[in-house]
Amino acid sequence: MDQDTCLKHHFLVAMPHMSDPWFAHSVCYICDHDEHGAMGLVINKPINMSLTDIFAELNMSFAEQADIQLRQGGPVSQEQGFILYQGDFDEAQNIPIAPNVKLSTSKEFLQCLADNKGPENFIPCLGYAGWEAGQLEAELANNGWLTVPADETLLFHTPVMDIAQAAARKLGIDINLLSQDAGHA
Repeated sequence: MDQDTCLKHHFLVAMPHMSDPWFAHSVCYICDHDEHGAMGLVINKPINMSLTDIFAELNMSFAEQADIQLRQGGPVSQEQGFILYQGDFDEAQNIPIAPNVKLSTSKEFLQCLADNKGPENFIPCLGYAGWEAGQLEAELANNGWLTVPADETLLFHTPVMDIAQAAARKLGIDINLLSQDAGHA
């Protein structure tokens, strides 16, 4: 897969006709994409659970109230936590995605957050979205997603409910004006 077709560090914005309940109205940040498939995190669907709940469930002591709301990362491994973060925080295992964006699944990283020693900007998710080889490309060919180059401002500093519109606006599109019908020219 060449650099032009790789969607790592891109947003997928669900088109209005997306009927899958997991992905309808979603924005997915792609963490990895190669000839074997793709992996991403839905970043605009908050769930009724906070980091405080996770710390309590794992019997972790925490420095202060961590009322940061978790997001529904996707339908795969919903019991698994993923933390997307900004910056150079090397206290725990991480996977680099972009020069200033990394991903962690380590319990040590979670403890750093509990101790209020983690990065300032992060997004906690439960579960992830995964595509087998060729599956994402087929969804793109069927106009299931808009692809938008990611940026850290949109990722870490945009209110959750505004992410889809802000991402589409980067392409000059008002997502509210898109048709429910898909077609090919």
